[in-house]
Amino acid sequence: MKAAVCREFGKPWTIEDIQLAPPGPREIRVKIKACAICHSDISYADGIWGGELPAVFGHEASGTILETGNEVTEFSIGDPVIVTLLRHCGSCFFCSSGEAPLCDSHFPLYDQSPISTLGGETLLQGLRTGAFAEEVVVDVSQAASIPENMPFDSASLLSCGVITGAGAVINTAAMQPGSNAVVIGCGGVGLNCLQGAKIVGADPLIAVDLHPDKLQTAMEFGATHAFSSTEQDLSEKIRTLTQGRGADYVFVSVGNIQAMLQGFELLRRAGTLVVAGMTGVGEKLPLEAIDIGDNAVRIMGSKMGSTDLKRDMPQWIRHYQDGKLKLDELITDRYPLERINEAVEAVRKGNVMRNVIVFD
Repeated sequence: MKAAVCREFGKPWTIEDIQLAPPGPREIRVKIKACAICHSDISYADGIWGGELPAVFGHEASGTILETGNEVTEFSIGDPVIVTLLRHCGSCFFCSSGEAPLCDSHFPLYDQSPISTLGGETLLQGLRTGAFAEEVVVDVSQAASIPENMPFDSASLLSCGVITGAGAVINTAAMQPGSNAVVIGCGGVGLNCLQGAKIVGADPLIAVDLHPDKLQTAMEFGATHAFSSTEQDLSEKIRTLTQGRGADYVFVSVGNIQAMLQGFELLRRAGTLVVAGMTGVGEKLPLEAIDIGDNAVRIMGSKMGSTDLKRDMPQWIRHYQDGKLKLDELITDRYPLERINEAVEAVRKGNVMRNVIVFD
């Protein structure tokens, strides 16, 4: 079985033969059909968030179930599923509070990676998934069913980018219909923030980014207005569009301190800033503290869009089937596993929405 293995931080992946341990009682083995390249895979492989090597990354995946543990009743062999990094018990404090991505239960896969080389060397299961490979073994909670006729490449995007962006709007912020919103950063997550806000009915819905081509794409994904983040009078333009008040909601989809500070400045009084992007370890956010209380603003973090797979996935699939959620259009290009370094390099350059590794 082939997998793309990262052996040195920041170095290209190498294609190697690997083997998987059999699934445990509450685990499943999935044949991967497609795995999108999320920037989180690259950040981990570059060592920005620490971690260990060697590792197999990839976590935004879809495929079919090959094998189930003897306690799995949710799925059957052959079922089409998405595979995510969301490993959750469903009953701990955080799961019961609607924050499944923060689940603090312990799983056997934390103690022993299921991936190894044919020579017996253990490989880290990157982002709890390791889906830059032909097969994965994951906890049953990490999968959700998809329709038989849904394209696997489009379905894979539901595993991270869509739920992180659109979920930040609908789940984390619980954005009110008819509110106005600003989305800073129009990459994969930002475009899905726009899609979530459009579904809610945001008006106006304003996109902000450095790159003109991304602003054009943002208009295609629901934005009513688009501005460069470098415009000197950006705050005034936002106020003009929002009856002089400022933004009800600002969603920051990138892990960039300046973008977060800019988002804070664009808020109205009693507005809500939602940070869905992840910075590197050690970065600090300097804010004028009095403005937080005096202006009664809310600052919220959003991890994986506060997603509950059982609750949310049927909804996203319906939106896709009804034409309200663009998935096919998010795919920039498709690559075989052997060309993963080429696909990753395109993501690094920032000129793609989502590149997808596809498997025969």
